[in-house]
Amino acid sequence: MPDAALDEGTDIVLPWPDEVDLPPVETLEPDPGFRFAEEGFDLPSVQDAGKEVRLSSELTLVFPPSDEEFPVRKEFTSRFEALSVVEGLEGVRDNIALLSTRARQDEALLDRLLRNYGYYDGQILRSLGGLQPGEDEAAAKASVRFDIAPGPLYRLGAIELGALDTAPDYEALRRSFEIQPGEPLLADRIVQESFDLDSALGESGYPFAAIGDPSLLIDHDRQEGDLTLPVTPGGKYRFGHVISSRTKFLSSHHLESIARFEPGDIYMRSDEMDLRRAILSTGLVSSVTITPRETQAPQGDTPGTVDLDVALEKAKLRNIAGGLGYSTGEGITARASWEHRNFFPPEGALRLRAVAGTREQLAGVTFRRNNVNGRDRILTLDAYASTTDRAAYQARTAAMLATYERISTLLFQKPFTWSIGAEIIATDERVPKVKGGKNPRTTYLIAALPLQAQIDTSDSLPDPTGGFRVGGRLSPEISTEHGHQLTYIRSQFDLSAYHQLGDTLVLAGRARVGTIIGAPIADIALSRRLYAGGGGSVRGFGYQQIGPRNGVGDPNGGRSLVEFSLEARLRTGMFDGALSVVPFLDAGAVSRSSTPGFLDMRYGAGLGVRYQTGFGPIRVDVATPINPEPGDGSVAVYVALGQAF
Repeated sequence: MPDAALDEGTDIVLPWPDEVDLPPVETLEPDPGFRFAEEGFDLPSVQDAGKEVRLSSELTLVFPPSDEEFPVRKEFTSRFEALSVVEGLEGVRDNIALLSTRARQDEALLDRLLRNYGYYDGQILRSLGGLQPGEDEAAAKASVRFDIAPGPLYRLGAIELGALDTAPDYEALRRSFEIQPGEPLLADRIVQESFDLDSALGESGYPFAAIGDPSLLIDHDRQEGDLTLPVTPGGKYRFGHVISSRTKFLSSHHLESIARFEPGDIYMRSDEMDLRRAILSTGLVSSVTITPRETQAPQGDTPGTVDLDVALEKAKLRNIAGGLGYSTGEGITARASWEHRNFFPPEGALRLRAVAGTREQLAGVTFRRNNVNGRDRILTLDAYASTTDRAAYQARTAAMLATYERISTLLFQKPFTWSIGAEIIATDERVPKVKGGKNPRTTYLIAALPLQAQIDTSDSLPDPTGGFRVGGRLSPEISTEHGHQLTYIRSQFDLSAYHQLGDTLVLAGRARVGTIIGAPIADIALSRRLYAGGGGSVRGFGYQQIGPRNGVGDPNGGRSLVEFSLEARLRTGMFDGALSVVPFLDAGAVSRSSTPGFLDMRYGAGLGVRYQTGFGPIRVDVATPINPEPGDGSVAVYVALGQAF
């Protein structure tokens, strides 16, 4: 406790502001090169008369009056407009100080762009106009003007390309760098030619080549710039072997078999990248790293050898999939499958599948080996047993199929694909409903050798916008039924074409012709006849519902068919352009004759939507038959991945 109370009599005295000596206020110097202009005031310019380019109400550029003085004016303006701070924030309410700050940033941008195009002595006058004396800044509508005098165009002087001249094929490499002394000093051109030289090195046998950042020494007296580009070729090499880090998973021999080069070929970077994409496309690895490794050094003009060390990381190899669906024509369908994608290394997949539904039940096993004796060549062996209950027929079937094919993939779309196959089928079939109540069954043993080929010039596999596809299928078949044997040929021809109109519309058309020759229709199994109708055929009609019908009104197939489709795929601006609307018209006919004809054509029309994803469009089509037959539904809906054709 204090011994005495606090003294409450002490006063604090502060001097009155008038008695304080304050330092004088320092006068701020105006921003150099920046001035305000009153309305009607003629702005001074770095040129006598200029060509004005008004980018907005807030921004104007003034160039020399003659295009010969600055021939890149249009490109320069477009580039500046895309990067301008003032232009990018047009309409934002700012005070004069903020607008002035942004104008200074744009002035620096203009200076950089002038240098980029080779004008190193350019002058820029920055002015702020539209502000009246005594006007409130908050209510003012100011604008910025830049008067630009580019000055002389500088040219390239000496060009130094590091150690490039030590490369055995220096002359060819130097020609890939298409810049010579005396040419205009364009920064973009230097960058582009550096990429071209790097590409030429990578495609000419130089896996260890390195190119540093270019540097320029500007000489204002000569109005030239000397270019130095540090290039280290690193020696020329040929391909050696491909070495896998996981030989039991994907062997070195298998990786070499899918490469597009042979040991001894000159190293090409594109071949190395192609091998990496091919390995990723197997779906068996999550990551791939390829590292060239010297195994033999170059000797004089003789290239050395590099092996490619391939480091692999396994992806998940097993997957279980399932699905449940319903449609008015097919009823309820449940599907399930189990797959091991590398059960038989390398790239030997085993797949078990099952279908349980009101119209179909199936159990099957599939063996599939990718990249057999070449890239994207696939061997498939499949066995299944099924029961099918359709409007056209009921069938109990067991089959064994073998196919060897060359296919297109999303990573490697090919202009020509083909398929060779063999089929052995045992099927016990009958017509679901007949007059008199008897449903006799007929058993067929069928052997077939299906052959297929396609030419594809389209620009995309899942979503083409240009080009065409033409393909054919030919299947000689032998059928035995109760000791009666016959031979016939099933064939089909398909053509589709795509044409883009503008940026948002693609017209797509499809035609199909099929025929069976060599046997009367009564001797051909119901499951081997031709049918039309459904999502991949004539939309608006049920699956296999188009064609000749039996005495109770159910379809029973024919020996020929024709189909046509026309779509207008119109891209909208919705969902960032991912959504398209697609009106379409389909037509088709099936005949008992083996000669395709156009009698009794059925037409379906509708409207679809497409939603673009990273792996292709999701398709939803709603269609209606224009000239239905008794029993046909009024509306059909189809959902799938990818375009209809």
